[in-house]
Amino acid sequence: MVGAGIAGLSVAQRAAARGLRPLVLDGGDLAGGATHVAAGMLAPVAEAAFGEGALLELNLAAAARYPAWVDELTELGGRDPGYRRSGTLLVARDRDQAEALEREADFRRQNGLAVERLTPSRARGVEPALAPTIRLAFSAPDDHAVDPRALTAALLAAIDRGGGEVRAGVRVRELLVESDRVAGVRLQDESELRAGAVVVAAGARSGQLGGLPEHARVPVRPVKGQLLRLRDPAGPGLLDRVLRTEECYVVPRGDGRYVLGATTEERGFDETVTAGALHDLLRDAVEVLPGLAELEVLEASAGLRPGTPDNAPALGPGALAGLHWATGHYRHGILLAPLTGDLVVAGLLGEPVDERFSPTRFAAGVTA
Repeated sequence: MVGAGIAGLSVAQRAAARGLRPLVLDGGDLAGGATHVAAGMLAPVAEAAFGEGALLELNLAAAARYPAWVDELTELGGRDPGYRRSGTLLVARDRDQAEALEREADFRRQNGLAVERLTPSRARGVEPALAPTIRLAFSAPDDHAVDPRALTAALLAAIDRGGGEVRAGVRVRELLVESDRVAGVRLQDESELRAGAVVVAAGARSGQLGGLPEHARVPVRPVKGQLLRLRDPAGPGLLDRVLRTEECYVVPRGDGRYVLGATTEERGFDETVTAGALHDLLRDAVEVLPGLAELEVLEASAGLRPGTPDNAPALGPGALAGLHWATGHYRHGILLAPLTGDLVVAGLLGEPVDERFSPTRFAAGVTA
């Protein structure tokens, strides 16, 4: 595996569980990219989008897989992955947003998704810290959350117990291609590692790996997101559910910590944190959750989501023998982790895979 983010680690964990001997290489810190920054929403309902029916099906299947998966990780590695069955509250703060939220709720009902309309008074009944000025809210009880950093630790422990290996600080320069087959990787120090198959799971940088012919590449671009991590010195209680508005979200960790995010910026590989972006996030969040202004700032960070032209991931065998992909998850990398492992390992073992998310679809001009 090239890349030790959530995608590479989930594939390695499933590979080890199925009797393979995975080796994961990462040029930086383990899970130090988008996974380290991610808020951890498991929100197939809240993030359902028009025109993305196949992705919605995949997201729902991943959410259904999560409870058994985190139980498996806990048993294997003895680490708590930080899974919370919290539900999501979608909130509108003015009339225009309320009208848009009604349309969004209708779309979800048409797709059989559970959403419940709440008046402002009912919404404040379930989350008393909400501003009295909110206009409308919908509850999505089937959306949950996880702490990606705790999940990473649980995955690393499970991989180690399963006989896999993860190496940080080992930079892959290019893939070795021989007779139209990927045969391993060449490292930055010019040494080579041979393998029967290579899984590219390098997130937003998956498209930068050398050695591949153009037709075998997956078009992955970086989409920048900035966020804040906050802490309530008084402990938990300000917010229990994940809170989403048109402009931002707040994810409670259940222990007095909260994640406020996130911007969506097309700025290439720029990972700088900017005052303007954080100001806007705080302003918009405090309008619906005033108590947020009193919290301590623990961390301000930025990450790069791996986006594809159709916003859907590339999972499974690529255009060359021995080449497999686990990338392009965009906003859904944490949510899709258990299915990413299942689907990519199925491809490694020659089992059927979901062709809608085939990495070769871009060369064929097809979208998921």
